[in-house]
Amino acid sequence: MVQTRPDPADLRRARQARLVGIVLAVTIVLWMGAQWLGGELGLEVRYVFLFDLLAIAAFVGPGGDVSDLARTPGLGSWRKRQG
Repeated sequence: MVQTRPDPADLRRARQARLVGIVLAVTIVLWMGAQWLGGELGLEVRYVFLFDLLAIAAFVGPGGDVSDLARTPGLGSWRKRQG
């Protein structure tokens, strides 16, 4: 049986996909914990809303512009595979 080495571009995409998955999972867990903690501490809604905004920022990614979602790692990886 001949074993071929994976393409370096495929390895990079796989690494990036793992990173995106980890960031999303950690963001969701931290967001849920922050929501619970905010309720337990009796924080005002406006402070708890900041946790929502931080979670959205993590989902959007480093591009910082919601209208340019191609900069997010997940969609960027998808677009590279498509084209």
